[in-house]
Amino acid sequence: MERKVLDGGSLRKEIAVLVGTRPGIIMFAPIIHQLERENVPFITIHSGQHYSPSMDAEIFDDLSLPQPEYRLEGVSTKRTHGSQTAAMLEGIEEILMERRPALLLVNGDANTHLAGALAARKLHIAVAHVEAGERSDDWSMPEEHNRVIIDHISDLLFTTNQKGLANLRAEGVKGRIHVVGNPLIDASLEHAGLAQSKSAILEQLGVAPQEYAVLTMHREENVDRVDHLRNALTGVSQASIENGWPVVFPAHPRTIKRLKEFGLDEWSRNLSGIILSPALAYLDFLNLLINCRLVFTDSGGVQQEACLHQVPCVTLRENTEWTETVEIGANLLVGTDPAAICQAVAAWEEKPHEKWAQPFGQPGASERIVEHLRDELAKP
Repeated sequence: MERKVLDGGSLRKEIAVLVGTRPGIIMFAPIIHQLERENVPFITIHSGQHYSPSMDAEIFDDLSLPQPEYRLEGVSTKRTHGSQTAAMLEGIEEILMERRPALLLVNGDANTHLAGALAARKLHIAVAHVEAGERSDDWSMPEEHNRVIIDHISDLLFTTNQKGLANLRAEGVKGRIHVVGNPLIDASLEHAGLAQSKSAILEQLGVAPQEYAVLTMHREENVDRVDHLRNALTGVSQASIENGWPVVFPAHPRTIKRLKEFGLDEWSRNLSGIILSPALAYLDFLNLLINCRLVFTDSGGVQQEACLHQVPCVTLRENTEWTETVEIGANLLVGTDPAAICQAVAAWEEKPHEKWAQPFGQPGASERIVEHLRDELAKP
């Protein structure tokens, strides 16, 4: 009879690290390096969710990561959440049944990690979730669905800080919770010097430190709605004109596609003050972020990195899972209304910001996470 679950005694004492999106690869880079340093057995599975070289392949080279042992094909052609998640669920399950790792490591809130967590849970493979417990409390966001579901089917939950711990306890999750900090901080700090020494992106774009802003936008609530996409770009353009500095916009492949579909391609390229470019390699983007005057974004990861590097942030959303960045005055939530965007920029420009203490825990999250993973593998 064909088995649908795995017997615990047949599992290998190794960890399967699941990646598939640019933020996830970046977050897991220091953990993978730590696993290598400590000689912990592991494999890497790539879900195939991201496909652009700058969003994927180049990151492995930039961050000195080993190429994944397994990579799913065809996932990037799927156009709906259901078809994409189903393809990854089926593909990851096949790999897990072949390899039989004792534990699957997932992070964040992408469809990749929901699919992986579901596959492992059904096979009785332990699931460990990095960046657990984050909540935007916006149930219209696909990312919110994913992070809540993953938390409730995970065995180990690694939170950034006490806020995540409180959220998980309030929801009554069944897994064991550990407050460890955030490995994205390790990744950003580890590679900041490398980015500034190796990247020539400022010279290539013709901008000088502190004399430009950066824009990133990719979430579907913004780029899949023509009104939100147009309003956000209009507001950023107006802010650029009013303040006399350009805005570098390394556009996500999804965003470029939507601009073309909505007939906004030529319009966006001619917007005053905006320098539109393809998505950048990670070290180039990190160098651009560290040296900019402020950042406009709808990305959770960019909100974190901006906060870490003392870069004022204007978030093009009505809410955020990183509420601590708002509480300490590092981040302003404005949505996509052009007037609100300009007002937020004016607030930053009128008063130089005082340095804030980063709220994501102490560096070393990767070491703490690997310690817990080793303990899990050591169990009989």
